[in-house]
Amino acid sequence: IAKRLRELAFLNTGVNITLEDERVGKKQLFSSTGGIQEFVKFIDENKTPLHPDIIYFQKTKDKVILEVAMRYNTGYQSTFLAFVNNINTEEGGTHVLGFRTALTRVMNSYLKEGNGKGDKVSGDDVREGLTAIISIKMPDPLFEGQTKTKLGNSEIQSLVSSVVWEELNNYFNEHPQTARLLTQKCLEAFLAREAARKARDMTRRKSVLEGSNLPGKLADCSNTDPAATELFVVEGDSAGGSARQGRDRTFQAVLPLRGKILNVEKSRLHKVLQNKEIVNLITALGTGVSDEFDLKKLRYHKIIIMTDADVDGSHIMTLLLTFFYRYMPHLIEQRHMYVAQPPLYRLQKGKMVKYAYSDQEKEEISKGLDNLTLQRYKGLGEMNPPQLWETTMDPLNRVLKQITIEDAIEADRIFTFLMGDEVEPRRQFIEQFAKEVVNLDV
Repeated sequence: IAKRLRELAFLNTGVNITLEDERVGKKQLFSSTGGIQEFVKFIDENKTPLHPDIIYFQKTKDKVILEVAMRYNTGYQSTFLAFVNNINTEEGGTHVLGFRTALTRVMNSYLKEGNGKGDKVSGDDVREGLTAIISIKMPDPLFEGQTKTKLGNSEIQSLVSSVVWEELNNYFNEHPQTARLLTQKCLEAFLAREAARKARDMTRRKSVLEGSNLPGKLADCSNTDPAATELFVVEGDSAGGSARQGRDRTFQAVLPLRGKILNVEKSRLHKVLQNKEIVNLITALGTGVSDEFDLKKLRYHKIIIMTDADVDGSHIMTLLLTFFYRYMPHLIEQRHMYVAQPPLYRLQKGKMVKYAYSDQEKEEISKGLDNLTLQRYKGLGEMNPPQLWETTMDPLNRVLKQITIEDAIEADRIFTFLMGDEVEPRRQFIEQFAKEVVNLDV
């Protein structure tokens, strides 16, 4: 609720929204004087901007109010949000197509004028390092898609495209130094994309030579209907072994990954494709990656990340979610991504066995019971196959967290804060919480 109210405050400048939890007496005020420009700053809080000012314009045309705020940073990833009458159009639509078309045309036009290399950069190239928000207020929007979050008004595409083309051209003419910086970044992204294409070709050729289209560690399921199957992405070979033995082989597949995957936040695609564990994951899913991604080829409609219930497990889960958010965002948008929650404790007294998923739950179960046998799971590998099935893999008993795009955006903001280029905020954060941990009476 807080995330949505914060979003609404950014989209409606000057509006004060109060969220109050009367159970604990907590109150939070959401308001914004800077609107979607402030929204961009909030998302990019711990990223290094490529240019100091935020590119912003607002224009009313044919009873449609269009607002755009955008800024590039030195990173390789993009964050793009689009709203229609305050509705987050996660599936895009005609307004998004109009914006992207105009942005690509402007960049290619300036590249052609500068060095004759226009018409080469793609939409992915011009969006590298971009944080952009567009907001439209319009009468009679037509929404498509199952979740009604895709704009279908055909006239909006040309309207947005013409306004963005005009306003960006004006901005670039008035800020030639920024224009050169941005077009140079786009050209570098193009060269990196070419390197990534060659890396993909090498990966394909290697798969053919090895005579297998699926990674050797993948324990596949017998059901071939993607809508009825699920893939567990598991941390480590030991946990992978327990999961393979404990699963239901008819509809559950298991892919163990070794160690921590590459931090894709600081790597371009051609570097990402050099990571064996990531390549195995892409191959198992079958969709391809980045601009070659095809959701129709997805082999499992439920992808479940299953890592240890400790700090290392959380780190691996975060790295995996960052990869999916950056290179396969449609899996999150279309509700295919989940995180499993394994138990932390096994409590037994006689024939009674219960599992606790938190310290608080353990304390509640333990009340009034003496001589309990308590087992603290340090990792999934410590659980035998029946225990893993009963607690974490059985659809009737397991606890799953579905990952939404809002979760991913918030995780990206936190991840950038902790792993980004700005050292001082991270140092202060670590010092603050390290002191709290040290002072705990353990």
